[in-house]
Amino acid sequence: MKLPKTLHTISNVLSKHDAKAIIVGGAVRDHWMQQPVKDYDIEVYGLDTLESLGQILSQYGSVNLVGRSFGVLKFTHAGEEYDFSFPRRESKSGSGHRGFAVTVDGEMDFEEAARRRDFSLNAMGYEIENGIFLDPFGGREDMAQRRLRHIDSRTFVEDPLRVYRAVQFAARFGYALAPQTEKLCQEMVDKGMLKELPKERIYTEFTKLLLKSPKPSLGFALMRDLGILRYFPELEAIIAVPQNPKWHPEGDVWVHTMMALDVMSTLCRSGCPHPDNKEPENQKLMFLFAILCHDLGKANTTTIEADGRIRSIGHEYAGIAPTRSFLYRLTHAHDFIESILPLVEHHLKPSQFYAQGAKSTAIRRLATKVNIEELVFLAKADFLGRSTPEAKSGIYKAGEWLLTQAKALQVTAAPPTPLLQGRDLIALGLTPSIRFGEILDAVYEQQIEGKLQNLEEALDYVKRHFVS
Repeated sequence: MKLPKTLHTISNVLSKHDAKAIIVGGAVRDHWMQQPVKDYDIEVYGLDTLESLGQILSQYGSVNLVGRSFGVLKFTHAGEEYDFSFPRRESKSGSGHRGFAVTVDGEMDFEEAARRRDFSLNAMGYEIENGIFLDPFGGREDMAQRRLRHIDSRTFVEDPLRVYRAVQFAARFGYALAPQTEKLCQEMVDKGMLKELPKERIYTEFTKLLLKSPKPSLGFALMRDLGILRYFPELEAIIAVPQNPKWHPEGDVWVHTMMALDVMSTLCRSGCPHPDNKEPENQKLMFLFAILCHDLGKANTTTIEADGRIRSIGHEYAGIAPTRSFLYRLTHAHDFIESILPLVEHHLKPSQFYAQGAKSTAIRRLATKVNIEELVFLAKADFLGRSTPEAKSGIYKAGEWLLTQAKALQVTAAPPTPLLQGRDLIALGLTPSIRFGEILDAVYEQQIEGKLQNLEEALDYVKRHFVS
């Protein structure tokens, strides 16, 4: 296993103190999966105190004691951060994710320490000094069988978040749950054990599922099978909601949503619109959550007409409330949630505008409500997440058309910049007042309609209509 040189150096020093350093957790798993290892967690066996470990590490970098009760040290060397810890036992001592009694013991053996972990593939280790892989619970065999299997039923149920971890790991790696693991997760859901989890921890697992899985739909299918969707009624409500087979031959709203979600995941990996003021990861999450929620309004608007036609009139606007409700179950990030709502509300506009041959005024007005480039990106996933011949072509003509029109109008990523400002009104001799807002709004409306092209025309309009 290829490791940073500093870890070999530290391991060698520890061995002289009759101690050993073992790489644990995801780093070993990712090594066997031939994936890049981003984080190294190291457990140290054979030392008496955390202070002695800190003294050794401080010779090679900076040390920060972040979790004395958990026996964890943050070690930084050459700009890279590593977690060093002592082996520990965890036992349930109260309710909630903080209700655990932790015992740190440097003399514990690796198998006993690894037993507290969730799945066999996360319980492997690599002893640095001797170059030996440790696998007390058959993680390699499970990986060969593409199987996700828990280690200990008694300890697994002590943290219900592990059900969500099972979902996102299964989706990320394309693994099936071992029968006994699936049964245990199902029992935990049925007993209502997931209710005690704080939304922040659940949200973290959702983000991992969405960002790290090549097909997030696999995770949501597993949530459905395990009954987890009972905690997210907005998603559960779109299951079996029919759609017009002309536009959606693939099936009901749930089926379409899952297909569109996987398309969005692929599009995001290829590169999504990324304004300078937004973090790339948050931008991807915005699109992934938006496509997940884009048709939630169909649960309450879908009707079957007397002639058999299936319609969901107004589902875009009707989707705002369930989207907001669903997202607030996961996070308190108000601004993030608000950034998603306009995409949901207007997701049909690119296709509608293309079919109608929308005029410049409509496109400018749309730009005042939503970022058109982002909207087209969302609408493309919606369009391609179907089984129509047009979708299978991989080309979204409506989106390409709208982007061309928006670019010509210079409103691709922002609405038109107002021609007139308050200072211009003052320069005309007007006294600042509550009426300024009325004047500026009137001028901007004329600008949106294409009737005013520059500052001179805007000033002339004010003189004619508002200056006596």
